[in-house]
Amino acid sequence: MNIEAILKDYDTSKITIGVLGGHSALDVCNGATNAGFDTVVVCQKGREKTYEKYYRRRDGRGCVGNVILVDKFGDIVNKSVQDELRALNTVFIHNRYFWVYCDFEKIEKDFEVPIFGLREGVKLEERDIPNNQYDLLKKAKIRIPKIFDKATDIDCLAIVKVNEADRGYERAFFFADNESSFQDEAEKRIESGLITKDALDDAVIEEYIVGAHVNLNYFYSPLSDELELMGTDTRRQTNLDGFLRLPSKEQELVRKYMEPKIIETGHYSVTMKESLVEKAFELGERFVKTMKEEVAPGMIGPFALQGAVSAESGKEEFVIFDVSMRIPGSPGTKYTPYSAYLYGESISYGDRIAMEIERASSEGRLAEILT
Repeated sequence: MNIEAILKDYDTSKITIGVLGGHSALDVCNGATNAGFDTVVVCQKGREKTYEKYYRRRDGRGCVGNVILVDKFGDIVNKSVQDELRALNTVFIHNRYFWVYCDFEKIEKDFEVPIFGLREGVKLEERDIPNNQYDLLKKAKIRIPKIFDKATDIDCLAIVKVNEADRGYERAFFFADNESSFQDEAEKRIESGLITKDALDDAVIEEYIVGAHVNLNYFYSPLSDELELMGTDTRRQTNLDGFLRLPSKEQELVRKYMEPKIIETGHYSVTMKESLVEKAFELGERFVKTMKEEVAPGMIGPFALQGAVSAESGKEEFVIFDVSMRIPGSPGTKYTPYSAYLYGESISYGDRIAMEIERASSEGRLAEILT
C-alpha cells in the first residue's frame, strides 16, 4: 500500500479518525474528539444505534461525528465506502472486529485507506500461519505455555482451544490431563455440536498455567522510539464467571445441564505490585525489538501481551499465551495508574492514539505511523 501517495490527496489539517462499529470504537472516538479530531464509524445495519443514536455528537455531547452504514462489516472494502472515508481524510484504527468480520487479504491489498498500526501484522495473531504469535514470542525469549503437538503428548493439566462450529471466530475450551480425558471431553463437545471433528484436528493444546491472569497493554511510539505501559486488566467471561461464583456442590449440579464456556464479555482493571512493573516493560521491549526484526515495519501503537503470573518455586514470572497486535478490547486501562505516572493523569487508548496522530501530522511524519 502506497501510503505516501494516498496522503498526497489528504488535507492533513483536517484528519478524521475512523473505526469499525464495535470492540473499542467509542474509546477511539472519545479520544479523537478530546483531541479535536472529527470521527467516523462504519456500522453494520441493525447494530448502529450505539453510534448513530446514543453517542452521536450533538449539543456539545457525544463523540461520534459521522456514521457510514453498510449491509455487513465486510463491505468496508467496497469502493463507495473507501471513497467516502478518503474524502473525510480518514486515518483508520483497526481492532479485533475489523479482522474478524473482514477478509485479511482484502484488507491488506484492497483497503486503500491509511491504517494506524501494523496492517500485515494482525493476521499473525492466528496460530496456523508461519511466524505467528507463538513463533514471535519464542524469538523474543518470552515464556509461553508448553505446546503439545498431539493428545498423546499431554503430561500435565492442559487447556484445549478449538474453534466453535457455529462461530468460527470464537473458541471453545476444555481441559485434559492425558489422552484419555482429552478424547472423553472432545467427544462430549462433538456430540453436542459445539465443535466439529475437523476443528478438533486443528486445536491448540497448551499447558494450563495456574496463576493470576493479567493483560499487559502497551503503546509503542515509532516517533519517539519509546514503549509505554498503558494499563493492566483481566477478562470477564460468560458463562464461566457465573459458574465460578457457585459453591462446588452447585457447580456439580450445573454441569449436568450446561457446559461452562469462556466467551469474552468485558474487562475489569487490575493493578500489579511495583516489583512486576519492570518485568512487564522488559517483556514489551523484547517483543517490540523482535517485531522490528521479523515483521516490517515493526510494531506501531497499541498492542497487548496477555497471560498470567506464575509463581513456581516462589519465583514470579509472566507466562504469555495471547498477543493482540492492535488495540486491545480493554477500555478499562484508563482506570489503572500506569499512564498517569507518565502523563500526570490517566489516559485511554483513544487519547493516546489521537496524541500520536496529532504529533505525526504536525511534524509531517504521518507516513511513519500508517500502513
